[in-house]
Amino acid sequence: MQKLLPQWLRHYQRAWLGGDVSAGLIVAVLVIPQSLAYTLLAGLPPEMGLYASILPVVAYALLGSSMTLAIGPVAIAALMTASALQPLAIAGTTEYVQLAMGLALISGLMFMAFGALRLGWLAYFLSQPVVSGFVSGSAIVIALGQLKHVLGVSAPSSSTWATLQGLWRALPQTNLTTLALGGSSMLVLLLARRYLGRGLRRLGLGATAADLLARMAPIATVAVSTALVAWGHWDVSRQVAVVGSVPAGLPALAWVWPETRAWSQLLLPALLITLVGFVGSVSVAQSFALQRQQRIAPNRELWGLGAANVAAAFSGAYPVHGGLSRSVINFAAGAQTPLASIITAGFMALIVYFFASLFYFLPLAVLAASIMVAVATLVDVDTLKASWTYDKADAFSLLATAGGVIVLGVEAGILMGVALSLGVLVWRSSHPHMAVVGRVPGTEHFRNVERHAVQTVPGLLALRVDESLFFANATALEDRIEALVQADPAVRRVLLVCSAVNQIDATALGMLTALEQSLAARGIRLELAEVKGPVMDRLQATALGQRLQGRVFQSVHDAFVAG
Repeated sequence: MQKLLPQWLRHYQRAWLGGDVSAGLIVAVLVIPQSLAYTLLAGLPPEMGLYASILPVVAYALLGSSMTLAIGPVAIAALMTASALQPLAIAGTTEYVQLAMGLALISGLMFMAFGALRLGWLAYFLSQPVVSGFVSGSAIVIALGQLKHVLGVSAPSSSTWATLQGLWRALPQTNLTTLALGGSSMLVLLLARRYLGRGLRRLGLGATAADLLARMAPIATVAVSTALVAWGHWDVSRQVAVVGSVPAGLPALAWVWPETRAWSQLLLPALLITLVGFVGSVSVAQSFALQRQQRIAPNRELWGLGAANVAAAFSGAYPVHGGLSRSVINFAAGAQTPLASIITAGFMALIVYFFASLFYFLPLAVLAASIMVAVATLVDVDTLKASWTYDKADAFSLLATAGGVIVLGVEAGILMGVALSLGVLVWRSSHPHMAVVGRVPGTEHFRNVERHAVQTVPGLLALRVDESLFFANATALEDRIEALVQADPAVRRVLLVCSAVNQIDATALGMLTALEQSLAARGIRLELAEVKGPVMDRLQATALGQRLQGRVFQSVHDAFVAG
């Protein structure tokens, strides 16, 4: 039986219990508004957000590798769920709910398949600028989509342009009471986020306690606004939109298996949700693991996230990932192991079972305000500035991804970002840095002749190429060598320095073979230096390798003194 238990539970220490219990209870209380808000964003019934914080949390706690990552509904997954399902069904309908559960199931199975294939390296498939652009663009789309709830009007959500047009036309019908509730909640949340923790610390409260109290601003805002609406019956007298009835009781476990037609329509959205969720979850998990000198296992994360999403599908929920804000609260509250998450799930189950009716008068405007404040921090201006200064190609990928998400939609935006990042990678590889090198006087070191005062050997052209040789850059290397040879008729030896060459593909091999023959016809020898072992092993079995016998040097220095 012990072998079936997760490692953290087999080696659990009594000293960890206090931190896990307190963190579990605090997270459960503080993420209630978040769970409801993100479900509103996904276009699903409110109880599904609460369900997503119960069984999926337990599943991840038993199989995941992070000690403090908190699983549950997150803004990006909710937006991607809405984006995937809105073209297929009407939000809130039974079909829409079933599709959301099917999306969670497909995503969960993909996570598990990637885990079985040990594809944890997928966490590094999306570049940071692409992820930053996707998140920033999504944050803007999310904020614009929530304005209708703050204003108390109806507006389409098929596209950003349609949303803006709908909001402009509906502006005269703004519900002033709803606007007052949403606007004041947004102001309170912004001020609390920026100043409350600092103010409490100045009053002598400890940093951890002050930060946790500051994070309770959303639950306090929800409680006050709900009480006001219930006291004045504003849902009837002033037409303030509220959450409404939330079914009491635990979610019923049900077998969910999408129809064949739904599978084909949900495969691409599920794949994108899986990739984005994995990258985001692993990034959050690693950041907290490093602070405690712990390690996470990406392949186990795939299994944990897969189990969480399968559990979500069978317990009436929708796709879940590791949430940054949840994990920050969990970590700050003293969580030591995933037991904290299991306690959170248990407390959420009690809330759903006994207190679901308390959410009836919760204004949608307040939930929308909490979403807008939460996603405001996701607009990553700092990464854009850093990328623009360091590498404008990455900055362009970031801007294009964000713009694609805003203008074309979530799926098209992230596909555009991935295509651009791969395009930049291919472009850079097809334009490798190449430098003519010479010897630093009195040493055996060789540097770029354009950057350093170095010595050269008459008749010897030593060219270092800082990239593997493959089909996209073979012609560029050939053109550079031909240009250098034509510029100096005295050249009798061309030395290709291969210290940075990790591979030579068939196209590059063919180019080198033809180049060696062409140079030989002009009385010029092609030589190689510092060829790596695996590359040399493959070259030796080729016609080029046979022709280069005695012309492959261990170092550039050996080639220089060979004469």
